[in-house]
Amino acid sequence: MDEQIGFFAETDSAAVEINALKAEIKRHNRNYYDLDSPEISDAEYDALMLKLEELEMANPQFRTADSPTQKVGGTANKAFSQVRNKVPLESLANAFSEADLLDFDKRVRKVLGEDEAVEYVVEMKLDGLSVSLEYQNGEFKRGSTRGDGRVGEDITRNLATISTVPTILKESAIDVTVRGEVYMTRENFARLNAELESDDKPLFANPRNAAAGSLRQLDWNVTAARNLEIRVFNIQQIDGVEVANHAKALELLDELGFPTSPIQGVFSNIDECFVEIERIGALRFELPFDIDGAVVKVNSFAQREVLGSTSKSPRWAVAFKFPAEERQTKLVDIKLQVGRTGAVTPMAVLEPVSVAGSTVSSATLHNIDFIREKDIRIGDCVTIRKAGDIIPEVVDVVVDSRDGTEREFEMPENCPVCGGELAREFEEIRSKKSGELLRTKVDVAIRCANPHCEAQKVRGLIHFASRDAMDIDGLGTSVVELLFESALVNDVADLYYLKFEDVRQLRGFADLSAMNLINAIAESRSRGLDRLLFALGIRHVGQNTAKIIARNFPSIDELRNASIEDLTAIHDVGARVAESLVEYFNGEKGAEIIAKLRAANVDMTYASDIVDDSLAGKIFVLTGSLQNFTRDEAKLLIERRGGRVSASVSKKTTYVVAGENSGSKLDKARELNVSVISEDELQQMIAD
Repeated sequence: MDEQIGFFAETDSAAVEINALKAEIKRHNRNYYDLDSPEISDAEYDALMLKLEELEMANPQFRTADSPTQKVGGTANKAFSQVRNKVPLESLANAFSEADLLDFDKRVRKVLGEDEAVEYVVEMKLDGLSVSLEYQNGEFKRGSTRGDGRVGEDITRNLATISTVPTILKESAIDVTVRGEVYMTRENFARLNAELESDDKPLFANPRNAAAGSLRQLDWNVTAARNLEIRVFNIQQIDGVEVANHAKALELLDELGFPTSPIQGVFSNIDECFVEIERIGALRFELPFDIDGAVVKVNSFAQREVLGSTSKSPRWAVAFKFPAEERQTKLVDIKLQVGRTGAVTPMAVLEPVSVAGSTVSSATLHNIDFIREKDIRIGDCVTIRKAGDIIPEVVDVVVDSRDGTEREFEMPENCPVCGGELAREFEEIRSKKSGELLRTKVDVAIRCANPHCEAQKVRGLIHFASRDAMDIDGLGTSVVELLFESALVNDVADLYYLKFEDVRQLRGFADLSAMNLINAIAESRSRGLDRLLFALGIRHVGQNTAKIIARNFPSIDELRNASIEDLTAIHDVGARVAESLVEYFNGEKGAEIIAKLRAANVDMTYASDIVDDSLAGKIFVLTGSLQNFTRDEAKLLIERRGGRVSASVSKKTTYVVAGENSGSKLDKARELNVSVISEDELQQMIAD
């Protein structure tokens, strides 16, 4: 009996960990593929995927069709017309070592037969955005992004602005669909970020994100100005021409006028492939563009047919991912950066060093615990890593290089900007039933306790004006600092009292730019309560939470009168969020800002996107692959009719919507006698 209990505990733990990993990876997929704004490096993402794959392999009963291991990561943006790909644009399985390559080779030979000769081709893996190009009678007709592999975005006009995309092929009587990678050179990336910085606009993290963000512009003129390039690496479909293998296909693509990914030839075994991968790796940072690995492909198309694909990846190819480049340099000093919530973050000041194709002179040290754990001292020689061109970080200390002149860093007791007291906050975690204190949670961040801290105010203003908040065009970091230094604004509400002549007098402003900023601020008055709530920077109130709260309390007065109990009664709003809101609105400063915003005619109501309440009180769980809309679309349709979508099946679930390849959630629904409906039935329910 004890063994059985242990088994259930173990499998339950695996299910929880798998679900948590799936949710985290899906969030990163959205940031990377859809928003072109990754939060973590490629290496960190790959580690998460590898962990999920291992857990699912050990617990196959928890592997579902919607897992990131089973499907391509992106989705199609509804701002563009959608394109259903005739041939799915699959993603590649990854290899990180020579042993992984040998395993790939063994799998290939096991399917094809040990005695059958296998040839491979090795290409550079460009770090850009994958696209499909369709040609009819040699003329470019349509181009699209990969999206989720099956449905992408129609970006024909944008692709046509890229000078290296041929509009007419050298062979006119040919119908062909090809796949390529759109990228930006490092030189153009540096130029673009310099322009954005001078215009006080957000910078791109790396050339890949710059290319993706530039290609998916609704205004094709923006794309045209970004100097993008393309290399084509696959024939997806071709009519009237027989091509036996990949090497010949690349030759044909070159003859047709496509810029292709150069290869060194065909290799007869996997050992030769690894030598070629090492050669490419040695050239990595000498290239004018970014690559993050090399791709090994079976050359023969006939053999590819036999090998086939998984639900996500071809079995005839693998991507060998290069490790993040690491460099050693001297840590000259440790400075403190104060954020909008008062969190004080230590930053390493470094002797400039070239890492992953760019110069690095600072790196994050996360928090004081990180510094102590790694025993980082001022004057140390440190190893830094800039994986995927995300913010650099200190990996470790070269202890053997110490000469005794190094100094330990001590966190000051006072804020480096305002002199306010620095402190750690504690949160008591109590039992919901008994109220008994279970444990005390220590905030990892050290915060400035002074609500009038200048640094917090400046960061708060920058956040208030950001795209996802009030979206005030032209109000970037340097302009906010100018306004603050000139004593024209002291809090976010002051923005709405600025006059043309106030802005015109500032350094760098002329009549037109001053008027543009005043107009942008005026336009932001109508963003609505949900955007305003997020913009105010109330602790623990993120973008989605702000929308949920605004739906339930659609005016600022209703929200200000809500108690902690009223707020926590909303699904997905916890005690921390409720306490932060009540504290903000009951506080003197919060009340003052709301009063000033009201007097400035800022809209503090929520225009509900609820269509009707036909699904009110009903809880839905989505499982399997939906054919007519994405998970996010289905969720929005349900929520706009008053329903709620949950991630897990319970006795409270009203319906489980089962798509293709439904997994354990469907089994759970049957076990609990929960009603199971099809996608068509959901659509009918919504239509009714």
